[in-house]
Amino acid sequence: MTIAFTICSINYLAQARTLGDSLKATNPDVRFFIGLVDTLQGVAFEDSYAPSYPMIEIDKIEISDFQEMCARYNITELNTAVKPFYFTYFFKHYPEAKNVIYFDPDIIVFQPLTELKNSLARHNAVLTPHINTPIDDQLTPNELHHLNTGVYNLGFVAFSRSEENDRFIAWWEEKLRFECLIDLCNGLFVDQNWMNFLPVFVPNTYIERSPGYNAAYWNLHERTFSQREGHWYVNETNPLIFFHYSGYDPAKPDILSKYQDRFELNVRTDLTALFALYKNSLINNGNAYYRKFPCAYIKPAPVRRYLRVRKYLKMPFNYLIGKLQTI
Repeated sequence: MTIAFTICSINYLAQARTLGDSLKATNPDVRFFIGLVDTLQGVAFEDSYAPSYPMIEIDKIEISDFQEMCARYNITELNTAVKPFYFTYFFKHYPEAKNVIYFDPDIIVFQPLTELKNSLARHNAVLTPHINTPIDDQLTPNELHHLNTGVYNLGFVAFSRSEENDRFIAWWEEKLRFECLIDLCNGLFVDQNWMNFLPVFVPNTYIERSPGYNAAYWNLHERTFSQREGHWYVNETNPLIFFHYSGYDPAKPDILSKYQDRFELNVRTDLTALFALYKNSLINNGNAYYRKFPCAYIKPAPVRRYLRVRKYLKMPFNYLIGKLQTI
């Protein structure tokens, strides 16, 4: 059995449902779960918006000292910090599962995951790099951004069942308990930079370079899209396995992604139908409805020491010395 899961709070359930619908249509043999970094206590969805996919609330997966993690992280950091814990949960509670695959909620799967399963039969894990080829401009994002945010994109990662993977995931859990921060000055960008170690610590990791995997704004410089006989292709010959719509907002349908400035949708006409499909799917799956739900785990942003030091560095020297003497 293969399990696929995503992680989100209630406000992203339209994206999670869209992902689940695409898996159901293309991979009916894959069991799909939503890891919910939120609580359903006191929540009553209207009937048409009650998700049909099983949701596993974060407080049900046995993370020790979870409340401390909640206090430590903002909601983006928390949603990414719990990723390895969900892998542990699924491998522990579903012993029949040979493979567990993570997808970000803002993904649509377009094809059967046959080749991915074949890769997992031969390898411990599968990753996709952000890019396969160099970028010839200084727009955002470029290679420098990827050095800051990780060589691999953690909107997707897949593990097969093995003791070696168990050891890696346990190590990953401990790193993300305390160091799943958005802190580029200290080499941290949530869970992603830690995954640079996976091919080192688990040498039988497969780096999937097919352009049909994890197509997204960061690799559009090397990928074009076309549709023939109802199927999508990348660079004419490669089937599109899944597209990652990171940074897309159906309320701003003309903006490809808020995280990039390289491409515009009105210029990349090969993407018009792909993004129209996603916009309509999110609207039909209740994007505006779910957005109204505040996450139960949102807390005031923590004041971190490195931020205070940065502020002090901008102060006049004499004032700074006086303040430092009080720290």
